[in-house]
Amino acid sequence: MASLSLSAVPTTTTTSLSSRSPLFSKSSTHRFKVSCKSSADDHSENNPKLILPMQNVDRRNMLLGLGGLYGAANLTNIGSALAYPITAPENISNCVPADVGFNTEDAVRGSACCPPTTQTTAVPYVLPEVTELRVRPAADRLTPEYIAKYQAAVAAMKALPEEDPRSWKQQGKIHCAYCNGAYSQYMNGHPELKIQVHNNSLFFPFHRWYLYFYERILGSLIDDPTFGLPYWNWDNPKGMLLPEMLEAPYPNPDPIRPPNPRFNPLFDPYRNVTHLPPAIIDLDRGNAGGDKDCVAQISENLTAVYDQMIADTTANPDAFFGTNPNPDDPTTILAGRIESGVHSAVHVWVGNPRMANNEDMGNFYSAGYDPAFYLLHSNVDRLWQIWNELDIRNVNPSNDDWLNASFVFYDENQNLVRVYNRDCVDIERMGYTFEPSRLTWLQARPIARNKASNIAAMSVGVVKKVEEIEFPVKLDQTVKVLVKRPATNRSADDKKKASEMLFLEEIKYNGEQFFQFDVLVNDVDDGIETTRVSSEFAGTFAQVPHGLGGGQMLMSSGAAFGLTQILEDLEAEGDEYVLVTLVPREGAEDATISNIEIKLVPLAN
Repeated sequence: MASLSLSAVPTTTTTSLSSRSPLFSKSSTHRFKVSCKSSADDHSENNPKLILPMQNVDRRNMLLGLGGLYGAANLTNIGSALAYPITAPENISNCVPADVGFNTEDAVRGSACCPPTTQTTAVPYVLPEVTELRVRPAADRLTPEYIAKYQAAVAAMKALPEEDPRSWKQQGKIHCAYCNGAYSQYMNGHPELKIQVHNNSLFFPFHRWYLYFYERILGSLIDDPTFGLPYWNWDNPKGMLLPEMLEAPYPNPDPIRPPNPRFNPLFDPYRNVTHLPPAIIDLDRGNAGGDKDCVAQISENLTAVYDQMIADTTANPDAFFGTNPNPDDPTTILAGRIESGVHSAVHVWVGNPRMANNEDMGNFYSAGYDPAFYLLHSNVDRLWQIWNELDIRNVNPSNDDWLNASFVFYDENQNLVRVYNRDCVDIERMGYTFEPSRLTWLQARPIARNKASNIAAMSVGVVKKVEEIEFPVKLDQTVKVLVKRPATNRSADDKKKASEMLFLEEIKYNGEQFFQFDVLVNDVDDGIETTRVSSEFAGTFAQVPHGLGGGQMLMSSGAAFGLTQILEDLEAEGDEYVLVTLVPREGAEDATISNIEIKLVPLAN
């Protein structure tokens, strides 16, 4: 059985504007060191082989084999083929109870997600002048003093009257309102459509603004303008446990009774108790039973982050952010790789599967009630910043519809304000940065299990070709299909101009439950499970329960996965066909796919 060892060291302080360190700096301090017997040392942050400043990273490993989630051929132009900038209501009283994506009868958090209407019309928000950056520290290396300060801030928020827009309950309601159907798109001329900040390019900016005000409210409640919200760095081996402070014993109000975690301001009663420390998170299957050994789980987690931060998204903003909302064709509104990948896994891993709606973290309507939610999204926000810094071509969307999309929040002074995506692309201008953590996933490129297997050619006559399949095809069982490639033996110059990608078009599934399936490429059925660390594992598609369209639970999306790097590693670049295997994992009983195709997608210069 895997064992964990923990050791303590100092934490961080605030940073002046002139002394900021890059997010992948080699210099940082650590509170926990995770080790899984001696064989896990290869994943330890003390191993210099896994601690790479960017100038030492093999750029070829980062740039080849781009992929992501899309629904069109020319991915470099998807972001500009837009409908309008999504606009939150001018009057927030235009809000209805949320009823999308969960069982309202058994909803322990309730469906009344609308904000207080002490003010109804928002004023444009002006970012305050920044004199000192707030530093968001890694949750696993906080000092006891910082943890106490964080607990005091959350306790103060929970002590506010419920009707106060800064209160814990009102902060939790924000996610429900924007994610489960409380607001309509009437400002955009579509009152019949709901505003949804998931499965599209609004995901990153909405959550950045959400945490921005949450962090400022916490700081104001403890009179500390330098307070930085910790991030749960689950992309790092030593952070792949639920942060201990969330479940730590806390003094009992009755002095004669022992401390108890339920008195901890950071405690949430609706967490999966089987996933409390020392359980290691599964960044592919958040609902997994934890039957993998420590070394294997950490390796798969690192590869998942590598794929979604590098192999699938480098130089492809649409792959990272997702596509913009488009009411003229909702089926093209697709999620970015981080959102539908590791982000979804963390949500489901923390949520309680014994609850009717997987509360709290396992459903969008209730996720904001768990302090773990804000730590999760602080790290998601950090990964956005890291992605920007990994490659000069990793740019934010620049189209007007994305830049001018807006949301409304109450600030730390209880003022209702309107914010825009265009004002959240620079975190220093917003007044914060992140304590550096080492990016151990930079060397986690998958390795081929079976090179030059010729499995696609050997499957002809046994497995149907895609043109022989009757679509839509159901995902209630494993699906195997041979897909013809548009070109073979592409030159290095060809690969610089276009990426070869596998498209799964118009995936329809029940948005009321967790949904996930895996995609394998040229997988040899040799009795050995193909895992994330294998090149044959093209990726996974996962969705946290939620829905759209006035309570209609049928959702539609699409997925695409990069093949360039995979086919190189498998030594299959000369093959005419690719053997694609779709493996349903959960919630796929009624799921269907309308088309499967391989395309060459032009790359950004």
